[in-house]
Amino acid sequence: MPKSCNASDYMCASLITFSPDMPVLDAINQLIVHSISGAPVVDDRGNLVGMLSELDCLKVALQSGYYGDAGGRVSEYMSTDVKTIDESTSIVDLAQMFMRSSYRRYPVMANDHMVGQISRHDVLRALEDLAKG
Repeated sequence: MPKSCNASDYMCASLITFSPDMPVLDAINQLIVHSISGAPVVDDRGNLVGMLSELDCLKVALQSGYYGDAGGRVSEYMSTDVKTIDESTSIVDLAQMFMRSSYRRYPVMANDHMVGQISRHDVLRALEDLAKG
């Protein structure tokens, strides 16, 4: 494992992102096609404005079941109370954060800009690297 062993060492910098105005069914398709469980929602300037997860998307299924309407925009379903981390957050601190929350991923920020995302899986990769020595 690198000496620094921070979020920036294991985060994914190449992200699938959604816009708030994107049709939610298109976003669901992207989650399925890319085998991901969620993605950041960014405005036209690249600012983080929310997250859309599989759990958020289940609301679409419920709405469809109750009202026969399986549509709408990402902004209607996304979570807007997004917990972010700094790129210098240690992997150990991240492991603790994941243990204490139900989050599966955190957007990684540097100088108030999103630079990536780190998931539970990424923390496990760091642990594997540690075990390999």
